[in-house]
Amino acid sequence: MARKNASDDPLAPVTLAVGQEELLLDRAVREVVAAAKAADADTDVRDLTPDQLQPGTLAELVSPSLFAERKVVVVRGAQDLSADTVKDVKAYLSSPAEEITLVLLHAGGAKGKGLLDAARKAGAREVACPKMTKPADRLAFVRGEFRTAGRSATPEACQALVDAIGSDLRELASAVTQLVADVDGTIDEAVVGRYYTGRAEASSFTVADRAVEGRTAEALEALRWSLSTGVAPVLITSALAQGVRAIGKLSSARGGRPADLARELGMPPWKIDRVRQQMRGWTPDGVAVALRAVAEADAGVKGGGDDPEYALEKAVVTIAGAARSRGRV
Repeated sequence: MARKNASDDPLAPVTLAVGQEELLLDRAVREVVAAAKAADADTDVRDLTPDQLQPGTLAELVSPSLFAERKVVVVRGAQDLSADTVKDVKAYLSSPAEEITLVLLHAGGAKGKGLLDAARKAGAREVACPKMTKPADRLAFVRGEFRTAGRSATPEACQALVDAIGSDLRELASAVTQLVADVDGTIDEAVVGRYYTGRAEASSFTVADRAVEGRTAEALEALRWSLSTGVAPVLITSALAQGVRAIGKLSSARGGRPADLARELGMPPWKIDRVRQQMRGWTPDGVAVALRAVAEADAGVKGGGDDPEYALEKAVVTIAGAARSRGRV
């Protein structure tokens, strides 16, 4: 979910949405537009790309209207504005017009940083829309979507949905909406499985789970299915690395309750229970062998080898073998 600053008024003169997560950027815009239309149903909304905002255009858009109507001016890709247009925007920031809300969407990098700094200095309301690259972030996003919808979903269900859908936030949000609309009561892992069985079986995390459990044939089947459905090889090596590292972390941790171990290792309690089941048969030597296999596969899929699919198959076989043979590979 997009994070906002403390002074959170969608009708603030200037809203600055910073980041590269398209869904969150679009939601930031929709929130401002909805608030403006709630205040004035006849609000005029202008949604512009950098090439549409030429020098002088902003002055025309924010000039007083004959009918004193409210306006929302959305500028996408603000980091790509021309130097002359940036001067226009900076000048406007120092004295924004009444009944007009300017929404600047900025990627947040070094490009166009002068405009970004100027908007912040002028006191713009800021909404953070970072790209969610970590599985934990996407898991938190799914939980937030269920909370926003006023529905309860188990931790296992949220994880299963992330495993099944992947990294696309729009698809994750759509899946939550579908489940909330179709299912009564608490949404659990079985429900997610019924809706997204094919995709869940093809996910990178299913490949990793089967490999660390020593189920070679099933892991290879899931791997080939994943690749055939377009899952990126780097996502599979990432999932394999996470699976092996989780076993290494838990095997070296002191015993304790799942909640205590979860805090110590940075894992949710339910995952502690899952990894405990997966780590049976593993030894430190086996973990070392598996980590080397993951490193080799990672290099292979990133250009270090001629056949990424073979590199992944080799890693899966090695990891599953380490799980079955207690490290004697």
